[in-house]
Amino acid sequence: MTDVSEGGCHCGALRYRLQGDLSDIAHCHCSICRRVSGGLVVTWVTLPRVGFTWLAGTPRCYVAPASCSRYFCGNCGAHVALLTEHSPDSIDVTVATLDHPERVRATRHIWTGSRLPWLHLDEGLPAEWEESM
Repeated sequence: MTDVSEGGCHCGALRYRLQGDLSDIAHCHCSICRRVSGGLVVTWVTLPRVGFTWLAGTPRCYVAPASCSRYFCGNCGAHVALLTEHSPDSIDVTVATLDHPERVRATRHIWTGSRLPWLHLDEGLPAEWEESM
């Protein structure tokens, strides 16, 4: 899907725009994503960093293990984006914060080595033990 999409946090303090191909979408099962989000899995869309623009607000940043900087709303706490040193030209954005998350669909699972054994989600998708960059 090549398009312009927008999204933001729950309270509306942060708004962003994505421009480009929204086809690299992965369900992440790593324990770090679980801990920082409070969810069982985080679904990310990855796109070139030049395709991402903050429209409103200034996010807070948490520099997490594994060389990741995670951006979230300092007001409502919504986890919005992630930058990693392993892929400096791309950005990961949480699909759940898109204005229309129903328009995109996951294409793979990543970090399945950490997957909760009782969680069954999109079983037919390809799975990566870690993540190929």
